[in-house]
Amino acid sequence: MDYYRRHLDAFPPLYLKELAGQVHASPYLAVNNLNRDFVSTKGFSVVFRRSALAEVGRKFPYLRRYFTQALDPLGNAFYLNPLVLTAGSRVDPHVDRSLRSYCKTILPPLTVSVLYVQVPPELVGGELILSLGKRPVARISPLPNLLLHFQGDLTHAINPMQSPGTRLSIVCEQYQLPEDELAQIPEFTLESRKL
Repeated sequence: MDYYRRHLDAFPPLYLKELAGQVHASPYLAVNNLNRDFVSTKGFSVVFRRSALAEVGRKFPYLRRYFTQALDPLGNAFYLNPLVLTAGSRVDPHVDRSLRSYCKTILPPLTVSVLYVQVPPELVGGELILSLGKRPVARISPLPNLLLHFQGDLTHAINPMQSPGTRLSIVCEQYQLPEDELAQIPEFTLESRKL
């Protein structure tokens, strides 16, 4: 991968509408349970191993189609979170290692995949900034129905969103773990401030 790759018009528009409706109606949606880098954002997280993919699909049937297109066949552990930003939200620079709460020695994911589900029509701010160390390598403006895959070891941030409306994305950290680390990851669990 050359830092990132983009897939425009990844899904039928009706599927995006269904995804948005299901996420906003989810009983798990709350102030984000992620770390302090996620400022004024909402979401919830789904942690699972590939062996539990069918079970996750039963619990969240609206994610099945996303999984068929977004998941890397090399991945064996995943940290998925719907991410909701509104005016004033931002995400500070970080490298994903969300499974570290289960395995302290974990390296960054193989890939991070982002599907932009909802984007305000006249978005101001809210761009994804990708950096290799401190050197910026891309500035990506979200577009509805853009599926983006980027290297998991890249530092990334989201500029403060200044426009009204909702920016909703489905983010999935995809890991390729050795057996000893994989054994420390739950088969399937949910993380939400509402649990």
